[in-house]
Amino acid sequence: MPVRREAVRHLSLAGKNAIPSLIQALKDAMNDDTRWYVAVALAGTGGDAVQPLLTAMHDEKDPHFRRYAAAALGHIGNPAIDPLIAALPGADRELRGFIAQALCRIGEPALGALRLQLGSDDAVMRTCSELILWQMGEAGIDAMVETYAAEDEGNRAPPAP
Repeated sequence: MPVRREAVRHLSLAGKNAIPSLIQALKDAMNDDTRWYVAVALAGTGGDAVQPLLTAMHDEKDPHFRRYAAAALGHIGNPAIDPLIAALPGADRELRGFIAQALCRIGEPALGALRLQLGSDDAVMRTCSELILWQMGEAGIDAMVETYAAEDEGNRAPPAP
């Protein structure tokens, strides 16, 4: 295992240049162990991997690939939040599920961006945001309740004189 961890560290340090090869390695991986190490290396390359991973997830329908690509995006964290949310409307149903997994893995840092989508004119965005917040558990549900409560406060008629 130390050899694998060292390989992951070196690949992560290669940064942007390693991303296409790592994505291909994730597509070609024959087992979950290999997928995990490749996903960790991709996450280690940072924000530069976000858009290439999202593009590959859109093109590649294999659920094993998508699961581990989503894990990498979740580990990348903050730089992935806005691109993940932006990818929701154009994603197929299965891909939206993997995007949701990535956002749930990111957790609380994604709450604000998801809350903003609750007021979207796009019904898919609203529904996806509600479902993702629900999947996040207590913090997500609290954020959703607070958002809707604030909207209700703003829509109430002023008290009678």
